[in-house]
Amino acid sequence: MTSLAGPALVLVFGLTQAFRSVYFGHLFQSIPFFAVVFIAFFISTALFTVLTALRSPGEFAILRRHPGPVIAMNVTTAIAWNCNFFALTHLEPSVVSTLHTGIAPLVVVGLGVFGVRLAGKGQPGPMELACYGGIAASLAALWWVVLSDNSGIAVTHWPLALTSLAALLVSGTSITLSQLYTKRLHDHGVGAEAVTAARYPLVTVVAGIAILVSGGNTGIHGAGQLSFLVVALTILVVLPTFSLQAGIQRTGRLTAQVIRALGPVLVFGLEQIDHRITYSGPTLACILAYCAFVVGANLAHGWGGARFAVRRRRTSVR
Repeated sequence: MTSLAGPALVLVFGLTQAFRSVYFGHLFQSIPFFAVVFIAFFISTALFTVLTALRSPGEFAILRRHPGPVIAMNVTTAIAWNCNFFALTHLEPSVVSTLHTGIAPLVVVGLGVFGVRLAGKGQPGPMELACYGGIAASLAALWWVVLSDNSGIAVTHWPLALTSLAALLVSGTSITLSQLYTKRLHDHGVGAEAVTAARYPLVTVVAGIAILVSGGNTGIHGAGQLSFLVVALTILVVLPTFSLQAGIQRTGRLTAQVIRALGPVLVFGLEQIDHRITYSGPTLACILAYCAFVVGANLAHGWGGARFAVRRRRTSVR
């Protein structure tokens, strides 16, 4: 049972992420996404600030000594989530999930070309690079599915659809860069709770300003709906964060990445309950191709790492 705890927690992360994508996609049709952003990340910031203050208050001093990564993390996180939620307002949730997460490995490869490497990322081999090419092709095919009006949500305004797709390129790139800055803070001795507390203030402020500029229109009617949203957003924002952190600590990297690769498939299955969305075979085909290439890239990376470790041991013995 202990050995299954890690993969189970990563699976919980995937399921809650899938529910969040589908639920938010539906929610944004009646409530401006800035209102959802404000509530969700205000809760997350407040909760993890309190937890850090109670458990490791000294980490706030470390954060103050490294303002550069903190500011960069806030900026990239704010850009990522606002672009992601904007796209989710107009596109099929599974398309948003795939394009948002799919750009990450391509950004990592691009960063590697310029000598910037994320944790756990070595030089990719030929098979891994071929899989990255497959990921890029599947994402390009998904663009074609949307722009040719073959996705689960009809395109009523072509420039808006194109803008939403472009926003996902920005969101995926920004969230990957954000992870680079969080890694730097972890290297300085800042824990996950303190990083989470410091990661979302800017996006919360931006969302609050947007609400004020719009005349205070949140689309929320009554204390009952607000209370429900607070509970739902706590579950769908805080729970995934905890599950992923706890799951990765208890799970091998390859197992965790393979489980996470199935996320868009979970989103596609769940979105079928949304009456706005029709079944789209082309969307599913692109998502399955994407998942296969992600799994292939992780397998190739794992095999390459194992061969490198064997060669290094043999060299040390000689």
